[in-house]
Amino acid sequence: MAVKIYKPTSAGRRGMTGHSFDEITKSKPERSLTETLRKKGGRNNMGRVTVRHRGGGHKRRYRLIDFKRDKVDVAASVIAIEYDPNRSARIALLQYEDGEKRYIIAPLGLKVGDRIVNGESAEVRPGNALYIRDIPVGTQIHNVELLPGKGGQLARAAGVSAQLLAKEGIYAQVRLPSGEVRLVHERCMATVGQVGNTDHGNIKLGKAGRKRWMGWRPEVRGVAMAPEGHPHGGGEGRSGIGLPGPKTPWGKPALGYRTRRNKRTDAFIVRRRGNRRGSSA
Repeated sequence: MAVKIYKPTSAGRRGMTGHSFDEITKSKPERSLTETLRKKGGRNNMGRVTVRHRGGGHKRRYRLIDFKRDKVDVAASVIAIEYDPNRSARIALLQYEDGEKRYIIAPLGLKVGDRIVNGESAEVRPGNALYIRDIPVGTQIHNVELLPGKGGQLARAAGVSAQLLAKEGIYAQVRLPSGEVRLVHERCMATVGQVGNTDHGNIKLGKAGRKRWMGWRPEVRGVAMAPEGHPHGGGEGRSGIGLPGPKTPWGKPALGYRTRRNKRTDAFIVRRRGNRRGSSA
């Protein structure tokens, strides 16, 4: 998982880095574990843009990932480590003893030939999925469930991991990559280890076109717009934003403004992300 540095043969190449793909062992995906991925261009089912600056990009097929890890007490062998264009992490192709194949997020250190087990009989070893009640305190975990049986939702990006801090009754305290400490039910599953491809954060795209390949369209600064297009717009020449603080295009505060509106799960947050005093939410 080394970073490849390109020769500065052009202005776009200068400063550009990429993945060496040394850990990839198979170039074509398992066809039975893929499905068509239609482009939406940031639009919802009404055709309205809900995510700006999306569109274009290279054609992809979606890889069906086993986030639930619900095939318990059946050993599997890692037969390939593959690239997934839909996520920053690498994926591992498993073949279970009964012949079934599934994809999982590849943890750091997982190699072809390793054996993977899910459930209560699994050892605390990278790649194995266990119930949180069976994982020792202090262990690094990823692909953490929020509801038992729903499938992993937390800590799935390249290089990240959560940490099991404590256990209190039927709940465990898990520190997420953002620094937030959250209560998770002991019957939720998590995978042991850190997500692989740790060099992902060190990659420099180098040119705008490479961002377009990924499906991202250009952004325009608010101060470069007209006043009817953005709160920061207008003014003669180069001018500041002229407001008490930066705003979104819709006039909401852009920095430090809390947008969380889910009182049902507030009680499960022990410490908010970025809260250095350690007080509860």
